Amino acid sequence: MKYQVIKRHQSEFPNPVIISRGERLVIGEKYEENEAWNDWYFCETEDRNKGWVPKQVLQWLGGSVGEALEDYSARELNAEEGEVLAGSQALNGWIWCRNPASGEQGWVPVENLLPMGADTEGR
Repeated sequence: MKYQVIKRHQSEFPNPVIISRGERLVIGEKYEENEAWNDWYFCETEDRNKGWVPKQVLQWLGGSVGEALEDYSARELNAEEGEVLAGSQALNGWIWCRNPASGEQGWVPVENLLPMGADTEGR
């Protein structure tokens, strides 16, 4: 699906956490500042990389120890107002997008995007 960026998004995390399926994690606090971004947890990998991970990717093993159920990247996509992006996966208030012009990919908040229907494409 195509989306038009209606509000600029700039990543605040230059070194996003990237995890592999089966990787062990320390699962920390749940994100609670924005209700639209539900079920994100601050995690730390064995190599001390930290970042937000969606609940759907996590399996609790006991206490604060968990394991990744799939490969995951917390990379956010910088997006400028007016750009058109291709979105492929929606998850907890964010959409994984690709910028066709640059080829770059990453997460963008749903609230910064407007779905483009058949009647608005190409405008």
